[in-house]
Amino acid sequence: MKRILGIAVLLTALTGIRAASTLPVEGSLIQVDDTLLQYSGRVSFRHPGKVEFTYPGVQVKARFEGTSVRMVAKPKSGYFMVSVDSGKAFKVAFTGEKDSVVTLASALPQGDHVVEIMYAIEGYEMRPEFRGLVLDEGCRLLPLPERQGLKIEFVGNSITCGYGNESTSPHDPFDYATENHYYTYAAETCRRLGAQEQVIARSGIGVYRNYDGPREGTPEYCMPVQYEYTFFDDKSERWDFSRFTPDIVCVNLGTNDTSTDNYDADRLKQAYKDFLKMVRKNNPTAKIVFLTGSMMGGKELQLVRTTLDDVVKAARKKGDKRVYRFDFTPQDGHLGYGADWHPSIRQHQKMADELTPFLRGL
Repeated sequence: MKRILGIAVLLTALTGIRAASTLPVEGSLIQVDDTLLQYSGRVSFRHPGKVEFTYPGVQVKARFEGTSVRMVAKPKSGYFMVSVDSGKAFKVAFTGEKDSVVTLASALPQGDHVVEIMYAIEGYEMRPEFRGLVLDEGCRLLPLPERQGLKIEFVGNSITCGYGNESTSPHDPFDYATENHYYTYAAETCRRLGAQEQVIARSGIGVYRNYDGPREGTPEYCMPVQYEYTFFDDKSERWDFSRFTPDIVCVNLGTNDTSTDNYDADRLKQAYKDFLKMVRKNNPTAKIVFLTGSMMGGKELQLVRTTLDDVVKAARKKGDKRVYRFDFTPQDGHLGYGADWHPSIRQHQKMADELTPFLRGL
């Protein structure tokens, strides 16, 4: 796993926090409901003192006074990418049984600073929780500029999650330590466009059939079942679509539906049609772009491309002119592979090179 350390960065985990209101270290605790914190992604405030989420790419941004900033999270929440004052991003880990406070920056010059935090992995198993920030004693948050500009939602599978992109061998198995959404085509495209990002993605998921699922599909677990809820595989809270109104929704599915040779092309097409209706119902003004990922090839790639072409043409013929198609160049290995033959970081950069101008054109 990569670890990038700056002079002002200390990745020292402290222990012993039992509730967000009980702080075992000196400093000023910033509660999660502070109105000066900016959140992006599907997060839940249903329980006091913590923000819950399961999808990668969830972000927290804050502008603060002082010389240091620490982050409070539930132990074993996983990995986060952090940038301070627009500096190079680095990874921090909440992987121990008692790790609950991590120093993100220290020995900063006196003044105001900005910290940006992104959840780097898919946290379905870990059920991560953000529990606040700790500043120097007596210091406080400051207002951030009002968020403006493009909003993009990415709906996808392991490619969008960043599965294995920090690995350098296709023979490596999955490991949370080598999954990093920060380096995906989706996150990189949003940075280049200055866009807010929201992600609904899970490894192995499909639009009608998850990886190696039965021919008739996996209707109880596939993306259309998950899309209208805040958490993955958890129907305890419906997502309020008014909280994030994307200008563009990018749907990158199909790789897992056709992953093994027992898929049903008719079911696949119908599932795409139905999912388009669902996405459109919840995002009536968005431009919806159906992508084909970089991992497919051969007859499966041709099937998914043809299917999506037909779905988009049919929708436009019925009057929905805000539906589009985009195909990534299939990977061929010259940019390396990540774990289990997933796109490498360099491949993700190439994908962002291709997608960014297309979305800018929209």
